[in-house]
Amino acid sequence: MVDNNETMLENIPGKFYITGLCIGCALCSEIAPTNIKANFLEGFDFFYKQPENKEEEDACREAMLTCPADAIMDDGMPDYGLLKEEIL
Repeated sequence: MVDNNETMLENIPGKFYITGLCIGCALCSEIAPTNIKANFLEGFDFFYKQPENKEEEDACREAMLTCPADAIMDDGMPDYGLLKEEIL
């Protein structure tokens, strides 16, 4: 089983990251294409750029909310899976 804190090695260092729980659906890279890329050959997504402004950060947070695997994390947030349940 993959640890929720295990990050994909391809993630650029920073507060946002995608864990090994990623199922490679590429939904997040469609929502936040400035920050997230899909690796279709390997079947996962990753942060290639950390957000640099509010617009990019908002897109990354939207990607977190829509991730079907809850694989997108933010070191500055508590357990986002619990927050997601409260919001939805």
